[in-house]
Amino acid sequence: MPTSVSIGAQPRTALVAGEASGDLLAGLLLAGIRQRWPSAKSHGIGGPHMAQHGFEAWWPHHKLAVHGFSWELLRRYREIVGIRAAIGDRLLADKPDVFIGVDAPDFNLALEARLRQQGIKTVHFVCPSIWAWRLERVEKLRQSTDHVLCIFPFEPELLAAHGIASTFVGHPLANVIPMEPDKAAARRILDLQPEDEVVAILPGSRQSEIRHLALRFFQAAALMLKARTAIKFIVPSVPGLLPEIQALAQRSGIANRLQLLTGQSHTALAACDVTLIASGTATLEAALFKRPMVIGYHMSWLSWQIMRRKRLQPWVGLPNILCRKFVVPELLQDAASPAALAAAALEWLDAARSEPAKIEALQNTFRALHTDLQRDTATLATDAIEKVLQS
Repeated sequence: MPTSVSIGAQPRTALVAGEASGDLLAGLLLAGIRQRWPSAKSHGIGGPHMAQHGFEAWWPHHKLAVHGFSWELLRRYREIVGIRAAIGDRLLADKPDVFIGVDAPDFNLALEARLRQQGIKTVHFVCPSIWAWRLERVEKLRQSTDHVLCIFPFEPELLAAHGIASTFVGHPLANVIPMEPDKAAARRILDLQPEDEVVAILPGSRQSEIRHLALRFFQAAALMLKARTAIKFIVPSVPGLLPEIQALAQRSGIANRLQLLTGQSHTALAACDVTLIASGTATLEAALFKRPMVIGYHMSWLSWQIMRRKRLQPWVGLPNILCRKFVVPELLQDAASPAALAAAALEWLDAARSEPAKIEALQNTFRALHTDLQRDTATLATDAIEKVLQS
């Protein structure tokens, strides 16, 4: 049977975060945990943002990064399942007071279920997108977790209907990103001029996303240059993926027109006029930066066939899902051609010149979204974790 932790105790927490976005969310959560419990120990699977808060990574977070229902997933299945079994064994041998699975539901929910069956309290941070696709995850979520920390306001009501305890804690990025980003300061950092037309290209944070999207985004940039020869392109990259992005930039024929950055995705979004961006958490970041965007995505044929059959709503990009309408264009799979991506991005640049009211309307929509997502996430999440520990 689970045992409660006394109020004055310093709980031992275990966390698993997959990918760069999970590492960022977990880092913000750990900041709140360390503020509440300064001597709290934490370990598991994570990345550099978590390490800044004293997290001990037994495996690096990128070990869990895979792309859709791809051959990469099949190829790495044994490795990933092996890691899940190994960390489960290790946690059961020396039980933490609470386990927090951060996103990565395919990995974390099965691990949480195993730990919970053995009396370890479990929290899942970020409700799986059961409102978008894969509704069958609801039952798995109910079996796996004691509490869900939700980052979107409509999720607790949905979970309550299925008997799952949860708390809306706001989206951590809504507190990190300023309501009115300083475009001029970001441009100074990147040596860009105030009058430049700037396009940020964000083809994803996974190797497989880079392989599917970077070249077609760069080819779109080449087409845009034919229409507007002075456009400046900035390309932030996860450090480990920079060599592959550099190689694809060379293949595109416009490598000398691309300013490649190591990290600095927030600086790039603050500096740009429009972004070509892969579907995922980065699209919400772009919305919080109040930037027009063209969302693109491409995956293997098999992944696409499975994904589109499980979709529950017409939108894929988070800004459109949260606004319940197409506020920005989505170009998916075959529709994500370089020509279509270039045309959609140029439409936003044209609007900035000839229809400023269109840009202002989009920015107002994103300001309202930003306000809806702003909460004291670290405190609300830690309050919920403390209640779980006391239960």
